[in-house]
Amino acid sequence: MSLEFVSLETIQFIAHKYGYLAVFLGIALENAGIPLPGETITLVGGFLAGSGELMYWYVLGCAIMGAIFGDSCGYWIGKYGGWPFMLRLGRIFRIKETKLMDVKNQFSKNAAKAVFFGRFVTLLRIFAGPLAGIAQMPYWKFLLCNFAGATIWALIMVSLSFFVGQVVPLETLVSWVAQFGLVALILVFAWILIPIRLESLKKSNQNTG
Repeated sequence: MSLEFVSLETIQFIAHKYGYLAVFLGIALENAGIPLPGETITLVGGFLAGSGELMYWYVLGCAIMGAIFGDSCGYWIGKYGGWPFMLRLGRIFRIKETKLMDVKNQFSKNAAKAVFFGRFVTLLRIFAGPLAGIAQMPYWKFLLCNFAGATIWALIMVSLSFFVGQVVPLETLVSWVAQFGLVALILVFAWILIPIRLESLKKSNQNTG
């Protein structure tokens, strides 16, 4: 998805030129809520480590630290300014505040899982931090889930491109990971929206009854 506006060739050029800094900033900015191809930059970093241009452990460390730092920035942005911003968007798109509150409450119930697993989901990786802040998730709990999720995500992404990137073209590997993220996004939407829809139908039936 990220490659729609940034080509893989451009990302490879940036990673070649700036190395570990590109990995750190790429995933940090994406996790802070800026729609940059941080995951793809991380995959490219792992690929370059596999070809001997970068060091595996340094790439892994930069990916972990960037993910933790970026998500923490997103959390504080969401905590102090996210909800008013969501309300303004709701008014623009004519979404009732009660509907937004339902989504907020549904996220709050599953905030820990969303922060931990969200890194593997397209878009949720960008918005998990700000949404956790909006949901007023305790920071210590957020930080714990953030650290665990960032470590496992980075280990999988960097190792995947480090090893598999030697036998599978980088373009194919990036495409596979992107497709997985889109499927996961669809499942997450269903997980959030179906319970809300069922609850609305339940309330409607109670009112008519």
